[in-house]
Parts: sequence; structure tokens; C-alpha cells
Amino acid sequence: MAKAPMRRKKMTSAPQIRDLDIRDVGARGDGVARSGAGGAVYVPLTLAGEQVRATVEGDRGELIQVLRASPERIAPPCPHFGTCGGCSFQHWHLEGQLDWKSEQVRQALAREGLETEMRPVIATAPGSRRRVALHARPGRDGSARLGFKGRRSWALTEIETCLVADPRIVAALPGLRTLAAAFLDHPKSAPTLRVTVTETGLDVEVTGVERKSGDLSVDRRMQAAEAAAVLDLARLTLGGELIYQARKPWVRVGPAQVEPPPGAFLQAAPQAEAAMQAACLEAAAGANRAADLFCGLGAFALPLASRVPVLAADAAGDSIEAMKQAAARTPGLKALQAMTRDLFREPVSAMEMKGCDLIVFDPPRAGGLEQAREIAASGAARVVGISCNPTTFARDARVLVDAGWRLEHVTPVDQFLWSSHIELIGVFGR
Repeated sequence: MAKAPMRRKKMTSAPQIRDLDIRDVGARGDGVARSGAGGAVYVPLTLAGEQVRATVEGDRGELIQVLRASPERIAPPCPHFGTCGGCSFQHWHLEGQLDWKSEQVRQALAREGLETEMRPVIATAPGSRRRVALHARPGRDGSARLGFKGRRSWALTEIETCLVADPRIVAALPGLRTLAAAFLDHPKSAPTLRVTVTETGLDVEVTGVERKSGDLSVDRRMQAAEAAAVLDLARLTLGGELIYQARKPWVRVGPAQVEPPPGAFLQAAPQAEAAMQAACLEAAAGANRAADLFCGLGAFALPLASRVPVLAADAAGDSIEAMKQAAARTPGLKALQAMTRDLFREPVSAMEMKGCDLIVFDPPRAGGLEQAREIAASGAARVVGISCNPTTFARDARVLVDAGWRLEHVTPVDQFLWSSHIELIGVFGR
């Protein structure tokens, strides 16, 4: 019988303490230094031009000390910064962050051979984020710990405040901690509380609760409902199932009031959403009909319907239904034709978009390549592309440009404050 081949032990370098010169900030928000061998070392919480001391293992570094600080470095305003994984840039003054974000968009376009007018970044203020995902873990004596995942870690960073979140969410943190304890009955449960600010109060959707081994007990449901009542939540749901409701939650979308389904996607900051809606309405000047693809709850379809008839499509059937109901309740809107469709597998065809002068598309981070190809072949006069991923936006934009479109201008939107994430609006014309 032949011997099994011996497996070679994977070699890993031992951690070393090194002094590094940070040359720039990379696409994920980490400072980038060059090692002696010519490779890169990525050190979070550092800035271009700084000299730092770090523990280095492979191509990753952990900051020990800033030896020479950048003039753009500031004192982080949040006590949780550095351990909490929610923010990357609180040590960087705002102007530097915005310039970096604009440059990330420019570089993404350049990699696809695209150049255009870069408009100033639209910045959102602290305390403007209306939705957060809070993770819960068991505490002592049946209590719960509540917070965000740590920086590059699955460990929980318990928080007492959050400078990004709407103050109404921050004020509710003690009560949300009490609420979370009701969902920790099973040892395999790792609840996430998705908290959204609505016009009628907080809406909380809970996921990550182990239910295969037995549903949440009646006592635990009562405990959760009582905590929700004390918090005066508008609604509490578990995996879409209603546990408590004092009033229907709703959000204003253009001229309409929309009742979002549990856990429905909303733009993170209302101010950013308003800026993107304004861009769509500006592009709609002179249009006779519009299309909104990946429309969700109708963030752009509903405002556009105040001007022109709209064709809207998205894979989230519950969001489509909520948008249709909102449109039916709103006087003065033009016709809104909405359909549930997986736009990755079955994009709306150029033929179906016949007569649409304006097309808006806002795909998820993966982009919408197949849909972009259909848009490129359409007879529309203008296209507004909205994206939270400059790389996939640039890829999809290349498809339109190759088909004879022109990318007229791009506006970065900083609705993900103090993070490396970037939203953007791009406008195309023939």
C-alpha cells in the first residue's frame, strides 16, 4: 500500500514590529506602505505621508504608534473608534476624506478608459443615518450585549453611542438592548436587529434567531412585545413575522407615503436620497415616460411619477407591492406600471422600454451588466446610473459608452459617513 504524500506545512511569517512610511490610502481605506521586497503592507487607521510603527504579519499591519502624523489627522470624535468596525476614517478630516472618495471614483472610471466631469461630493452630516444593523450576543444574567462587529473581526464591540446614526436610534439603545435579550433563548442564535427610523417611530426587523430547533417560545415573544411597547416601537417583526405593532410604519418617498415591508431596503440617509431624486428629476426635463430599474420601494419611481408615467421593476415583490399601494393612495401621480422581475436573469428589454425617454437604474453592489446592455440598446435620450460601487458602475458605464452614449458627469455622494464606501450618481446622454 502506497504511503499518502506528506502535506507541507503552510509557512507563515512571524509578526514583526516595523517602522513604515505610508504612501497613500488604498481602496479599502487602509494606509499603504511599501515593504523592502517591493510588496505592499496595509495598515488601517493611517494616512498618506505618515510614519508609523506597526506589528506586521504578511501584508497586514496593526498600528502601534504614529511617529509622524499627517496634517490631515484629527482626534476621532467617537469613543468606540478603532475597535468598532463601523467607521474607518474618523481620524481624517472631512475635506481629505471627500477628496479621497472623489479620487476613488475617478480611478475606477479611468480603469475602464472613461473620463468625465467630476462634480463636488455631496456630503451627509453626522447623525443622519436612518437605518442600522445592530448585533446582539449574550451578556451576564440573561442580559444582552448590543453593538457592531469589531474592526476586521467577528467579535462584538458593544456601543453606548453612535455618531453616524440618527439620534432617535441612539436614544433607543438601552431599550434595544433589553429587547435583544428576548431573542437569545437558543445558544445558536446570533440576532441582528435591523432598526429603521420611520415617520411613526422605529421599525425593528430581527434576523439570525435559531428557529430550526424550535420556534421562539410564547414567553419570549411576550418578553419581546413588552420591550417593544416600552420602547414605543412602531413595529417589531421576526423574519418578516409580526410580533408587535403599535402603528403602521411609513416613510415619505417624494410625494408618497410608503409602508415598507419588514427589512426593506432604504437609502441610508434621507439627505442623500433627496440629492439623488433631484438628479433624476433634473434629467427628466422634457421626458414623456421614464423607467426605474432596481426600483425597490420607489425611491426614484414615485418622485418621477409626479412628472411622467413610469415603468418600474425590481426582484423584491413585497417592495413592489408597497410602492404600488403608495402610488394608489397618492393623488396627482401619473401612471405607474410596476413588475416583479429578477433583473439579473431577465432584464427589462430595450423593446419593453420603448417610449421611455429617461431610464434610471440603481443596482446593488454587483452592478447590473445584463440590464446595462439592454439600456444601451434602448431609444432613451438620457440615463441616470446610481451605484454604491464605483468599480461595477464603471464597468456598466463602459457598456453604454461603447454603444454611443456619453457619460456627461458624475457626482460622488458621501452617505456612508466616515467609511470607505462611496455612492455616486452618473448622468448619460446621447
